[in-house]
Parts: sequence; C-alpha cells; structure tokens
Amino acid sequence: MFVVLFCFWLLLNGKVTLEIALVGLVVSAAVYAFMVAFMGYSPRKEWQLVKRTGRIFRYGAYLIKEVFLSSVAVIRLIWSPKLETEPRLTTFHTKLKTDAGKTVLANSITLTPGTMTVDIHEDRFLIHCLDASFDVDQENFEMESRVAEVEGGKDHE
Repeated sequence: MFVVLFCFWLLLNGKVTLEIALVGLVVSAAVYAFMVAFMGYSPRKEWQLVKRTGRIFRYGAYLIKEVFLSSVAVIRLIWSPKLETEPRLTTFHTKLKTDAGKTVLANSITLTPGTMTVDIHEDRFLIHCLDASFDVDQENFEMESRVAEVEGGKDHE
C-alpha cells in the first residue's frame, strides 16, 4: 500500500523531482503508519488482498457477464408485448460470514438489471425482482458462491 500511495503522490504532482519524491516518501509513510495504527490495516491483510487479486478479476468478469445477460433479459421482457411482468419480493439466507462479502453480494445483486437488494438483516437478504424469472435460486446461487470464493471460502488458487 505504501508503494501505491507513493505512486499516487507522484501521479498527482505531475512531475518528478528530488524534492517532490522525498516529500512523497514522508507523506506516504505517514499515511501508511496512520492506516496501520488507527484503521486496522496490516501488511498481512495487504498480502491476502494480493493473493486474491486473480479471484477478484474473475469475479469482475463474471459480474460483467451477468449484467449483460440480465440486461438482455430485461430488454426482452420490456419489448415483448406477450410477456407480462410478475414483480415480487423474495428473501434468502446467505452463507457469507463477512460484512464485506455481504456488501459485495448486495451491490452485485443491485447492479444486475431486474433485481435490487432492498434490505439486509444479519444473514437474510430481501430482494425485489422485476419478474419471477429473475428470482434467486436459493439452493444454487452462483453469485453467492463466487463471492465466497473471493472471500476465501474456497481455495481455487
């Protein structure tokens, strides 16, 4: 993270001189020390994030694919005069344990057209679906299992 902060400092300054680099090193070290002392940040957490990078990119690609497929389904539903929407509210219990994983899942559901996360209470999600066909398959919810993989629930790397 220290390297990222220092590179960001150099990027914001627009040029590299000895003075800018030295001040950037001091400022980056101070911000990094603040993060370690007061925000619970540690080099160990940083290394865990680096190890998950591949899984994060795979999840991002999966999410983009799901958003595209859901967009097509919503367009088909809207443009088809024969199909009628059946909006519904549905609940499901997640197996995810961390708040970060639950937040990523909730945001991913909301990003996917035709669905919206309405409420989260502990491990229960309340989801609004534009149509019954968008309802979450509670037994085999792929998005949840992929978030669990990023979280570290499965060792695929």
